[in-house]
Amino acid sequence: MHLAAMIDLGVPEQYLTDELAKLNLTSEFKITFESGSKMGISGTRAEVHAADQHDHRHHDKIIKMVMSAGFSPAIEARALGIFQIIAVAEAKIHNIPIEQVHFHEVGAIDSIVDIVGAAICLEWLGVERVICNAVEVGSGYVNCAHGRFPVPAPATQEILSGVPCTYGTVSGESTTPTGAAILKASVDEYEPKSAFIPEKFGYGVGHKDFEIPNVLRIVLGESTASQVSKSEQHYKIEANIDDMAAENFEPLIQDLMAAGAGDVFFTPIIMKKSRPATCLSVLSNQANVHALADMILNRSSTIGLRIVPFTKRILPRELKEIETSFGTVRIKEVTQPDGRKRWKSEYEDVQRIAVAKGKDFRSVKQLIDFEIMQQLPSTNSK
Repeated sequence: MHLAAMIDLGVPEQYLTDELAKLNLTSEFKITFESGSKMGISGTRAEVHAADQHDHRHHDKIIKMVMSAGFSPAIEARALGIFQIIAVAEAKIHNIPIEQVHFHEVGAIDSIVDIVGAAICLEWLGVERVICNAVEVGSGYVNCAHGRFPVPAPATQEILSGVPCTYGTVSGESTTPTGAAILKASVDEYEPKSAFIPEKFGYGVGHKDFEIPNVLRIVLGESTASQVSKSEQHYKIEANIDDMAAENFEPLIQDLMAAGAGDVFFTPIIMKKSRPATCLSVLSNQANVHALADMILNRSSTIGLRIVPFTKRILPRELKEIETSFGTVRIKEVTQPDGRKRWKSEYEDVQRIAVAKGKDFRSVKQLIDFEIMQQLPSTNSK
């Protein structure tokens, strides 16, 4: 449903299928889109036709598949973050290490397409912030690989820990582990308080029939809070670590990003007695700061950390689509305090064109930026 809504919103179908082809799984599935409706609400219906519904994969195999696909760094990070959320939940439920997690429903080809497709579409849209209503999970019972369970399924409930949920609005399962993980990895704010100006709409039509229209609506617009330069309260969590093996840092990065960190970075430092060490820095909003601090203490060797509040000032920005001789290219345009504007062409679009043309990224970017500059003479490129 979310892929259908994304396509209905404007993500090019060909772009999605071309990106999914990088998984080298085209012999195992075909994705189709068609018009559909539920209770008078029209939109797009998507279906993943899998050649073998019983081919499930382990977490480590999926990681290797995604990392070897050649996606942009942003798409790869988001997709891996979603899978990591599911793996952490499954490991906790079954009391096993993450590397031993065997995905059942989520390891099937249709769920892999759903998750990677979500990352592809969200990055194409270039949204700065994702907001969401409380998540309706449904009611009744659902058949899982391990038996029959009450709704929500154990993995769904574990993934949605800390997320506002409603129960019993419809009869049956209305949020799956896959959907829950996509939300958990992508949503910045639930039950938003600020006003929102809707601009474009996408409707993904489901296959089930519920008491209410089984339709997912995705809206692209602007929050009133982002129309002017604004200050937001954020936190930096820091820990000096001098006794942890280097290879343990990468999985920690993935876990922190999947848990909602705004950014994670390392700084080499020299501590007392001239000991070399690493300063781990994690940026967080107020909602996630305590959970991220707990994760650092649970999954690293540090025995203490610092939580420093700071103010983050964000320039107003707008994502625009510019037509060039190479095709449509998105730019991010920001407005400076003095009223002047500057812009930057989106890496993913330029890289996609460069690969398609068989040319190097730098030369293609120069040509594209020159064309865009002719259409935006009053702005500065970056």
